[in-house]
Amino acid sequence: MDRVEERRIELEGRALGARLYVPLDAVESALVVYFHGGAFVVGDLETHDWLCRRLAFDLSVRLLAIDYRLAPEHPFPAALDDTVDVIRYVSGHRSEFASSHAALIMMGDSAGANLVTVAARQLRDERLDVAAQVLIYPTLGPELVTDSAHRYGSGYLLDLEGLRYDYSLYLSGYVDHTDPRVTPLLSNDLSNVAPAVVVVAECDPLRDEAVAYAGLLEHFNVPVELLEAEEMVHGFLEMGAVVPDALAILDDLAAHVHRFVDAVS
Repeated sequence: MDRVEERRIELEGRALGARLYVPLDAVESALVVYFHGGAFVVGDLETHDWLCRRLAFDLSVRLLAIDYRLAPEHPFPAALDDTVDVIRYVSGHRSEFASSHAALIMMGDSAGANLVTVAARQLRDERLDVAAQVLIYPTLGPELVTDSAHRYGSGYLLDLEGLRYDYSLYLSGYVDHTDPRVTPLLSNDLSNVAPAVVVVAECDPLRDEAVAYAGLLEHFNVPVELLEAEEMVHGFLEMGAVVPDALAILDDLAAHVHRFVDAVS
């Protein structure tokens, strides 16, 4: 990195922490806004610091990581409200973080990817110059009834019973699981949302729902690229220090995302 800066984003009624990563020789045509995973209840700027550094380096663009509010202290829809409002704020103040003409790339992993894809739908008509949404092994609803959920729901790092409990904390009594803000896979209109890159892991209980969501995007004529990491588990991109293949997959993801950077250069 050329530098890493701690930031505060002032929103109505609250301020969120953020961290801006500026790699050496960063291009100015795009800015990645990153939302970490953690099942809506854990995770912060520190847990994803390495991954954000690597992504910023591979992409050669500035990356702004967001410390959004977490459950149970801040249940649904607090994290979603933070995501939507952050994108609006960054769009209107992008010269504070990058060049004034930088296109926005929304990116998140797991629960963060859930927030990104809902925000992409809610913001699609606001002309915020969002170039892409990047969804890394997203969770797309609390029901968890797919074949991959049954096959890999225990013993493959992400335990579904634990995820169901975390969803209960996040939703805090909100019982309408058909709400597309909760279960994006049940969205009935995804037309005109930002183009997507969807990353799935072969041995992830969330794999099938992410593949289905990529198909849903295609159904609404949204450009989408689906990248599958063979023999990998949920969260594998954060394991680069001990899983060398994860680094190669991370570099491949960066190459796909960089097409959106090049398109606006």
